[in-house]
Amino acid sequence: MIVVRFIIGILLVFLLHSCYQNVNASKNHTLQVKQVYTVKPDVLALRIDTGKTIYGKQVPYEAQPSDRIEREQHNNWVKRGGNYIGALVGKDRSILHTLDRYMGIPLNTDWADRPASYHITSDEDADYSSSKRPKAVFRKTKPTDMAQTNKGKFEWPLAHVLYLELPVALDPGKNYRLDFQGDNLEDLTFQYQPETTYSEAIHVSQLGFRPDDPAKVAFLSCWMGNGNGLTYPNALTFWLINEQTKQQVYTGTTKLSKASNEVEDPRDRNYTLTDVYLMDFSNFNKSGRYRVCAEGIGCSFPFEIGEHIWKDAFTISARGLYHQRSGIKLGPPYTRVVRPRPFHPDDGVTVEETTTRLMDVDMGLGKENAFSALVNTKTGQQVPNAWGGYFDAGDWDRRIQHLEVARLLLELAELFPNYFETVALNIPESNNKLPDIVDEALWGIDFYKRLQTTDGGIRGGIEIAEHPKYGETSWQNSLDVMAYAPDLWSSYAYAGVAARAAHWLAPRFPDLAREYSESAVRAMEYAEKEYRSYQVQEVLETILNDRNLAAVELFRLTGGDRWHEIFLKTTAHTKPNQIRQQGDAAFVYARTQQSNVDSTVKANAINALLQEADEAISLGANTAFKWTKMHPMHPIGWGTGLGAPKAVTLLRAHVLTNKVDYLQASVLACQFSAGANPDNLIFTTGLGHQSPQHPLLLDQRVMGQPPLPGITVYGPLDFVQFSDYWTIDLLKDVTSPNPSKWPTAEAYFDIFLSPAITEFTVWQTMGPTAYAWGYLAARN
Repeated sequence: MIVVRFIIGILLVFLLHSCYQNVNASKNHTLQVKQVYTVKPDVLALRIDTGKTIYGKQVPYEAQPSDRIEREQHNNWVKRGGNYIGALVGKDRSILHTLDRYMGIPLNTDWADRPASYHITSDEDADYSSSKRPKAVFRKTKPTDMAQTNKGKFEWPLAHVLYLELPVALDPGKNYRLDFQGDNLEDLTFQYQPETTYSEAIHVSQLGFRPDDPAKVAFLSCWMGNGNGLTYPNALTFWLINEQTKQQVYTGTTKLSKASNEVEDPRDRNYTLTDVYLMDFSNFNKSGRYRVCAEGIGCSFPFEIGEHIWKDAFTISARGLYHQRSGIKLGPPYTRVVRPRPFHPDDGVTVEETTTRLMDVDMGLGKENAFSALVNTKTGQQVPNAWGGYFDAGDWDRRIQHLEVARLLLELAELFPNYFETVALNIPESNNKLPDIVDEALWGIDFYKRLQTTDGGIRGGIEIAEHPKYGETSWQNSLDVMAYAPDLWSSYAYAGVAARAAHWLAPRFPDLAREYSESAVRAMEYAEKEYRSYQVQEVLETILNDRNLAAVELFRLTGGDRWHEIFLKTTAHTKPNQIRQQGDAAFVYARTQQSNVDSTVKANAINALLQEADEAISLGANTAFKWTKMHPMHPIGWGTGLGAPKAVTLLRAHVLTNKVDYLQASVLACQFSAGANPDNLIFTTGLGHQSPQHPLLLDQRVMGQPPLPGITVYGPLDFVQFSDYWTIDLLKDVTSPNPSKWPTAEAYFDIFLSPAITEFTVWQTMGPTAYAWGYLAARN
């Protein structure tokens, strides 16, 4: 679990009409202001970046007489002359991965926080004809990367944003000089041009919009760290400005979306700690490239309105799944990313059988430590042909939960078969007769199909003996590789998804459909046999729900009474108003065309799905940035974070009703994760003006490569809810204010060693993101 090389994803364009204000330096000092812009006519913001990480790299290990090897857990640290120099990797420990180095000088924050450190003058503005100091200076500081310079020691490149509260508002079009008194910052000149200059206070989707999207919005807000939030006048004028002609093409006024003292959800929380204002231009539908600019404040990043917007986004997201594949090499002509083939038996990788079931351990549904359980229950037998699937996240496990990806991709293929016939993902299977989206779904299914035992059971996946070694890549893994034993949970989960694949394939490729259908039935039969050995009260709700889902998928596929009876016996929807109960199965039954469906159950299922969607609309309408949740009480963080849109239920409601309210809420639900947030950051790599540069990806970090495109990270973390999370201690001395004081909506720290923020999973973030963007691309 680790990440990518340091790239500050900030565009520094020194042109008059660029996103960023023109900065002219007049002294040859060490530190420079990277951005200067306004967040209010009388509040000037300065961004100063300090430090850089020089990443460690793999080199041949040449032992010296003074070397000492220290084993800590599964890592082999090398100490030379009393100092750690890195760790040995690979089975023969012939490679040394060196430690990072940190370069740069710090900003003197005591100096930077003093108003006396700044003098502002202007030859054009009479109010500044004589030098003036700010009335106050506020600051927020967060890390932009990390350098592991010793075992357990880190240093931090930082982004400091200073807010200078001015004695008099600036005058548009006038030039100013900012002199720094007594430190190593270069003086600068700038022109105040709020109709052309980027401002962090203007937030808009970096994906853009389709012309017929029923919601097109931007937001205005700014939190100034120890200066708290800004309040703006009501009904400020805003414009859409055409990037090519520089003309105003739309005019509107701001509206308060949520005040800083208002709660946003049933957890009684406000996640922004500042007033947030809405800029609505939903009735503008002309294709082009634009910026949103607010009166006296500044402009957003450029964005597009065009027919291709959601398709382009979906393609990047879906190709992220290809980049997460295990068992194949990556490289041209399918991607510019180069990676050797990992975890394939033809390369000598062996997978050992165990008696540990995924449903019993902490990586599944239980509490027992998965690593120790697997190591302690190895049988000495090998599991043949155990390769493929997706890496879960930055590390290399593959678990049954990943089948959620295939389920969602196949659902898109069911809903929009003609559209996805034409969408090319440039994957190795692209030249076969199947749509690429179906090929990608089958890639995930086939891994578990290869793990199916002779009696039909499905193994829960593959795990290595620990988290990966420091400095070791996936294709160099030297830890034991083990397979989970079959269990009823994994078998039910597989049976449902394999049946879904067979249902899509049946009218098009009947022979291939039969293969998946037979495999699904065998898995279901195995699970049912196992189920009969339990008392019902012993079976976890998750397993019962997967049994219900597998049964309805098999009923839809075969029309068999047996599967229908299991579904009806186990469904929550024999009763009305069972909101958030068995939603996947409810949506399948709602669309099932079999003649013997139970009309009451079907109606109850549809009504429950719509009630859940209505609740999501209400929750989204109450949040400042219009994001919503899968459950009103979910905390913000990990798999329920804001990095991926929570739109599946809303889009399913749109399928069932074709009502624009659900489509509008779905588009709004996608805005925060697409860049309309306080960080002005899209949480999927490879997209937009700013995206995560340090997701938790070990291979890319070790090899010094940019992040894989299409990775959707967890996103901001609620440090109030997760107050004991260890990252707070790691960052408390370098972040200002303390991480626990940051608004949740802005508590994204782009450092790879922060799993709750920069990690991801294919099933919690990547699959739902691809589904939402794919639906919005394909819908009529």
